[in-house]
Order: sequence, then C-alpha cells, then structure tokens
Amino acid sequence: MSLQKTIDKPVELKGRGLFSGEKCRLRFLPAKADAGISFVRTDVSSPVRVLAEIDNVGKRARRTTLLNGSTAIETIEHVLSAAAGLGVDNLDVELDASETPSFDGSAKPFVQALQRAGLVEQEAERKPFVIDRAITVTQGQATLAALPGPDDCLDILYDLDYYESPAIGRQVAAFRLGTDDFAREIAPARTFSTEEEARELQARGVGAHLTAKDVLVIGPEGPIDNKYRFPDECARHKIGDLIGDLALFGRPLRGRIVAHRTGHEHNHAMVRKLVQALAEQEFREASTGEPEMDIRKIMRLLPHRYPFLMVDRVIEFDGDRKAVGIKNVSINEPFFQGHYPGQPIFPGVMILEALAQLSGILLSRRLEHTGKVAVLLSMDRVKMRRPVRPGDQLILEAERVHVRTRTGHCKCRAYIGQDLAAEAEIKFMLVDSEPV
Repeated sequence: MSLQKTIDKPVELKGRGLFSGEKCRLRFLPAKADAGISFVRTDVSSPVRVLAEIDNVGKRARRTTLLNGSTAIETIEHVLSAAAGLGVDNLDVELDASETPSFDGSAKPFVQALQRAGLVEQEAERKPFVIDRAITVTQGQATLAALPGPDDCLDILYDLDYYESPAIGRQVAAFRLGTDDFAREIAPARTFSTEEEARELQARGVGAHLTAKDVLVIGPEGPIDNKYRFPDECARHKIGDLIGDLALFGRPLRGRIVAHRTGHEHNHAMVRKLVQALAEQEFREASTGEPEMDIRKIMRLLPHRYPFLMVDRVIEFDGDRKAVGIKNVSINEPFFQGHYPGQPIFPGVMILEALAQLSGILLSRRLEHTGKVAVLLSMDRVKMRRPVRPGDQLILEAERVHVRTRTGHCKCRAYIGQDLAAEAEIKFMLVDSEPV
C-alpha cells in the first residue's frame, strides 16, 4: 500500500511570470489527505481557490490555465509537474498574482522548494488508476496514446519532431514516473522556443521582459546566449509538461504514455478521456457488487416472463426518483434468429421495452402504487442513437418526471458504457395487478 503525501512545512518563492512578466510571491502549504492540489489567489478582494482538475482548465495558447469565474491562474504546468514528479498528492499553492513565477522556464525551482519543505506521508492510501485499454488523442500530425503497461509506474515515451527547425530536429526521450529520478532527469529541462517564435511573441508584448539568457531560445545554430542542459532537453521538457498536465486527472496513473508532436491542448484532451475511462471503470466495479434488486426480486414485482423479461438486475435507486438497471444482451435471445441472420442487432423496440420495465419498477417504489402494474400508454421523443449487438451490456436509466394516482411519466436512456444507445419519454397507466 502506498500512502498519500503532502509537505511538512510552508515554503515560499518569488519570481516573474513567463508570459506576463508580473511579479509573484508563491507559497506552498501542506494540505489534508484527499484534498488534492489547489491554487489560491490571495491578491483579490476575497481569496479565490481553484482545484487543479480538468474541469477548471481554461483555453490558452502554449500553457495550462485554471479558471474560477473571471479569476485566472496562469501557467501552472511546471508547479504541477514538480508536485507529481516528487509524488506530492495534496498541496495548497498560494500566489499573489495571476501567473506563477517562471524562473528559468523549468520545474527545477519548484522541485527544490518542495524538497526544502520536506515530504510527509499521510494516513490515507493513494489510489492509482491503472490504464487497462488503449485511449488515443489525434489531431493532424499529433498523436497521444495511453496504453496498458507497467502497474507500478507510468512509462512515458516522447517523440519530438521539429522538422521546421533543424537546430532542434527530432528528439526522443523516455522516462518512468515513479521509479526514475524526476528531480535530476526531467525537472531541469526548460521551456524552449525558436528564435522566430520568440520574436513574434515579444512583438505582441508577451514575455517582453525576457532575454535569450533567461530562457531557452533556439536559433539556426542552436541555443542563443545559452547552452543545452541535455542533448534532448526539448523532448525532456515536453515530458515534464505532460506530467504536469496529467496531474489534472487527480490520481496517479499507471501504464504507458506515448506522445508524438503533442502539446497542452492534446494533454488536456487525454485527461478528459481518462476521466471518462475512470467513470466507466467505477461503474463496472459498482455493477459487479450486490445489486439493489436481483432477478428474483424483479420477477416478484413484474409480471413479465421469458422471453420478454428485459431487466436482469437493478443496481441503483435514488429513492423513487431514479433507477439504474442492467440488460445483458446474449446471442441466445430468440429474436436474433430473424433480426438479422448474419447481422444480429438487438431490436430497438426491445430496448424501449427494457426501459419501460425499469420505469415500472421505479414507479412501484411509491407506496401508493404497491400492487399496481405500469401499463404502457405512450412514447415520445424516441431516438435510437447506436446499434446494440450480442455481447453488449445495456445500462438502463429511468428518471421520474411526475406521477399521479393513475398515471406515471418517466424520462429514460439506455447506454453502452458512456455511449447513448437510445432515449425516450414513456407514459404509463397504473392499473391493479390481476391475481395469478
């Protein structure tokens, strides 16, 4: 078992923002277990706190920015990279400006500050997410893939191809987050730009306070007024940025990451896909536990029987407001003999029947409807979104819109994983059950 970590004591840094040139005082403070990493703007009338998670990321060029309303915290990737590289899970980051200090454009000053503060374990377990299937982001020539791999670290391979700048050229770097030395191998790698990019940015007033000695500017012959710290420093810096952006996931990752010509935009898109994959995994784990209502209970409640009983179990109730159920689609279903031979597709009317049966179970949760059966009255706004085939598992959702003494109205959806397969609004007559 691996325990979460925070820092032992506060520590402070001062510097100027990379893009704005604005002076900033930044403080690292310990945070409670399971708190995650938060940034706090102290220079506004009432301090504004923003959790470092993907839902709070704003759209910016060449950097990662958090937003809370109109309050922005710019260029956070090096701070997050330092924390993730050292294994810091919980941290408060206070700053009195809109942009974090840049220093030399690397994560090294932040790593050194966190090391001065000291790391301490907390009485809470880390909860790594193990990548169990391929997840990809592609855009033009850029590709970012999260793949199954080692379960004790995150194996990262970055392929940098700056064909437009021969002085940078192609660089390939590899790093294992969790086993390799982040402070020595990745943290010193600096933000870089070509001479042309630097001139263009400064012409727009961006980074006007910087000289080529302050950051890594690369001309036709190599670094201007500077030296590389590593032969593949540019690729290593890209790995550092990637580690910082992946920290927006909120949990340590285990597996393999392969990147080619990617930047912050692609990293953010990957984190969003990882968040979706985590939600799917948690749902699968929850659905394999003890169901709220198994098939025996369902058969005591519904009059349907083979081959027309379409709900295998109910895995969640939210009072009498919402129900979530499961329909496992098997090739043994009798209608697949004719729908269609050689191309089996679960009939859309059967999906609707499954949703109607789950709705009937939900409506029966109200005491006044005990002993009543929900009989289909009408269906509205019916849409089939994707085909359902043998081997799929339908996740059924029924949400009560309103219920009267003799009628009920539910809004229903059917999913395969996170993909919507069908939706409808279904109305019922509630009639007395006939004795068997």
